[in-house]
Amino acid sequence: MGASIEPAAVVTRFAPSPTGFLHIGGARTALFNFLFARHHGGRFLLRIEDTDRARSTDAAIDAILDGMRWLELDWDGEAVYQFARAARHAEVAHALLENGKAYRCYATPQELEEMRAAQRAAKQPMRYDGRWRDRDPAEAPEGAPFVVRLKAPRDGETVIEDRVQGRVTVRNAELDDMVLLRSDGTPTYMLAVVVDDHDMGVTHVIRGDDHLNNAFRQLALIDALGWPQPVYAHIPLIHGADGAKLSKRHGALGVDAYSDELGMLPEAVDNYLLRLGWGHGDQEIIGRAEAIRLFDLDGVGRSPARFDLKKLESVNAHYLRAADDARLTALIAPRIESVLGHELPADSTGLLQGIIPELKPRSKTLNELAAGATFLFRTRPLTLDERAAKLLEGDGRLLLERVRHALADAPAWEAETLDAAVRALAEDLSVGLGKIAQPLRAALTGQTTSPGIFDVLLALGRDESMGRIDDLLASVPAGAGENETGKL
Repeated sequence: MGASIEPAAVVTRFAPSPTGFLHIGGARTALFNFLFARHHGGRFLLRIEDTDRARSTDAAIDAILDGMRWLELDWDGEAVYQFARAARHAEVAHALLENGKAYRCYATPQELEEMRAAQRAAKQPMRYDGRWRDRDPAEAPEGAPFVVRLKAPRDGETVIEDRVQGRVTVRNAELDDMVLLRSDGTPTYMLAVVVDDHDMGVTHVIRGDDHLNNAFRQLALIDALGWPQPVYAHIPLIHGADGAKLSKRHGALGVDAYSDELGMLPEAVDNYLLRLGWGHGDQEIIGRAEAIRLFDLDGVGRSPARFDLKKLESVNAHYLRAADDARLTALIAPRIESVLGHELPADSTGLLQGIIPELKPRSKTLNELAAGATFLFRTRPLTLDERAAKLLEGDGRLLLERVRHALADAPAWEAETLDAAVRALAEDLSVGLGKIAQPLRAALTGQTTSPGIFDVLLALGRDESMGRIDDLLASVPAGAGENETGKL
């Protein structure tokens, strides 16, 4: 466990830019912020950093909010929209100007490009050289455009005691005077973040380690304003299973894709993301309540986590088996309708829910669960897939005809009675039970995989089962494979 923290003092935030979907790395950052705040009895806030007006979209904002809700990462209070606070950001910059802690820079774009070209030629780091830092603004042409820059410290060093990265130090000479207000008066991202974090009371900034360099520049601004410094925790980024930077080929999709396309449960994604860079011994399955109880920053590793879609599927399979059958029924019904191209009958809920217990142990995702149940609602005559059709070749049709008679003669449509009838037939024919079950499964489901064959028979009922068998027998010529065995 980490050092004792006064619960009321903890405020974290998740601050995505709505220029695209909520990606898996952002979701993990949100989760860590949420868990840390809840663990310490604090507040978890959401800020939409929509200052990039050209790229920010309402659709992206909706995707972020939907993703957060799907993962049940409930934020406190209303979401803050950064662009709406532009006047406040500018107010802070002007106060710094008045206090001599910021200045107007009249350097033209051409001058700045010449400066960078000279630095490149000299193989020097490219940073603003402070040419207007101590000049009198009266030297600038009247009405010339300017930006407002922070008068950052040049001597000494800035130290961050990062809760994940440890002690990190940067010489102030390596930092330049960053722009606070652009020439059109709009605030920059760096200014907006600092002002918003302060005004929202953020005490702990937990984010990806690609923001670590930003932290040093932001601290210079925080110190100039005389505001308290937040606690920083910069989390290593997520890599693919091969160690390369995470990309779409590794599974770097939007959170909505994990739900809609991959068929994951939100609690499974939460659990997997929790273990992606944070650990509690060898424990893999950690539910929400336990995660809140256990989570602290001391458990976050310094090495990049590796995303493994197969591992996520394994975690999802665990939660699928534990999920309520009625809930799963509601989740897979739309998926089945999408496959079939029509709505399910109004009275289908009971039938679908009844097969769920048989399908859950065989499924890793909602997609697989839905695929396993789709046979219940296919219209007759069934279309067999290629593998199922092969099961009716050779002795397949004859076996199906024999088992059809055995089922028709069964005194009751019950599991034990049906089991006994089919086993008696297998013994009479001196074949294994699977030999008979394979063509029967093909006739009943149109596939080679399904729940147990007797579960299928019970789920479909006598009339539908016999009808499907008769359909297939009528479609396969009598005598097919008849000469291939003398036992049938």
